[in-house]
Amino acid sequence: MRRRTPPPPSPLPQRDGVDPVRVRLPGGDGGRWATVREHLSERFGAARAGLVDQMFSAGLIVGADGRAVPADTAYAPGMFVWFHRETPVETPVPFPVEIVHRDAHLVVADKPHFLATTPRGSHVTETALARLRRELDVPALGAAHRLDRLTAGLVLFTVRPDERGAYQSLFRDRRVRKVYEAVAPYDPSLTLPVTVRSRIVKERGTLTAREVPGEPNAESLVELIEHRPGDGLARYRLTPLTGQTHQLRVHMASLGVPLLGDPLYPEVTDPVPAGDFRRPLQLLARELEFTDPITGVEHRLRSRRTLAAWSSYDDWTRGERGQ
Repeated sequence: MRRRTPPPPSPLPQRDGVDPVRVRLPGGDGGRWATVREHLSERFGAARAGLVDQMFSAGLIVGADGRAVPADTAYAPGMFVWFHRETPVETPVPFPVEIVHRDAHLVVADKPHFLATTPRGSHVTETALARLRRELDVPALGAAHRLDRLTAGLVLFTVRPDERGAYQSLFRDRRVRKVYEAVAPYDPSLTLPVTVRSRIVKERGTLTAREVPGEPNAESLVELIEHRPGDGLARYRLTPLTGQTHQLRVHMASLGVPLLGDPLYPEVTDPVPAGDFRRPLQLLARELEFTDPITGVEHRLRSRRTLAAWSSYDDWTRGERGQ
């Protein structure tokens, strides 16, 4: 098998814990573009062509040597260029990222609700990865997996880039035991525990995933921890045996007990304004259990967070902030 040549190191430093964007000019159909500018303008769309021109004029697009790439540079298949993305205006998420484990190889963080794991879309500097790089002064920190922005709990980050693949393979090969907790309505007619199996698809550009007929690709164990007769709520233990997008949220909704605070399932609700941190989704990545692929150490890590609708339902319904 032909091994891929690794890309050259970035000539630009991180900014606020965020890596610069790296673009490799594609081969094959390189004849479509005469210059680097033509390719980037097409790649990022007509609406952003003016911004691309501004970046070239300001010398913000650089090559592997760190020098500014002129807009009329001839297109060369396989060439790399770097630039810093335009940082959106972000509302700070007013909750800390706590550390539950740290050693020379990994950092396991306890992420709050509302904070994205890694930079994407409108969430760039206000992400767990960017924050931890800044706060721990570990620029090479990388995410081994992700949690949804609205889900709180444990996320594993790697310290050394050359070891990241080994930790990512734990999740890819299902060698990590993940346990979640959730708060949802209590249904006395629902027989638990139950293993839910279905086929879930998530199409690009759609907010929600959906169940469709076909061979199951998603499996979740749902167990009841306890329930409260007074308010009709229950606390559940959820163990995903696969890792489809929104799997636990879809499966709980299909059982007729959708998670409290879920803006997508069973129905999509109107988006909340930026800075509205009330009524977080009542889903918590409670435990991670795995054998460290580098050290051989057996890890069983547990989130210290609580779900607000269970610890203080009245505060949660009033929308009082708290994580």
